Amino acid sequence: MDKNLKRMATMQRMQITGLELFYKKGYYGTSVDDILKELSLSKGAFYYHFESKEDFFIQIIQNLMARRVYSNLIEPIEGHDNPLTRITNCFDNALEMAVHNETDFGFILCNFMTEFNGKNETIMKHLSDIVSLWEVNLVTALQKGKFNGHLDRHVDCEAVATYLMSSYFGIRTLMVGASPSAKKYRFMAQLKQYFRSIEANPVNV
Repeated sequence: MDKNLKRMATMQRMQITGLELFYKKGYYGTSVDDILKELSLSKGAFYYHFESKEDFFIQIIQNLMARRVYSNLIEPIEGHDNPLTRITNCFDNALEMAVHNETDFGFILCNFMTEFNGKNETIMKHLSDIVSLWEVNLVTALQKGKFNGHLDRHVDCEAVATYLMSSYFGIRTLMVGASPSAKKYRFMAQLKQYFRSIEANPVNV
């Protein structure tokens, strides 16, 4: 295997394992020794790849978390005429994955934003950038849907995006408890009802 490809594969394995560890124990509850033990690495090997625990975590944000949010919540709604249908399907698929994930601790982005708020500005900036990208994508998709006549012309696209993001954060947190499938079903039913309330009314001829 090419050396660069081998190094990339090694880095990805380390970051996936590191993310799972941070997810379970929290960033501040995870020591470098915990990371070394989980990865079966020496300190020398770890610091060859990363400057610090913070650097390791930032690379996880950039290479894994940002990619997951993009593939699960952003890419599925890009470039489509009717965002309401696409967002419905996108949320339904993402929540269904959470239902079947036995180690799900809620929306990982929300978890870490809560943990780092007021504690680490550098990491918060990286996490906030992901949220901003998601928000911009939602607003853009909703504005396009409004322009194409799928949303009522009085709809505030920025407000709808804020509502969608906050409700998604919330349902992912609630689904950590009992009956995640039932919670998902009720959430999706209400989301569809909300979307019907902001759809453009057909013109009667």
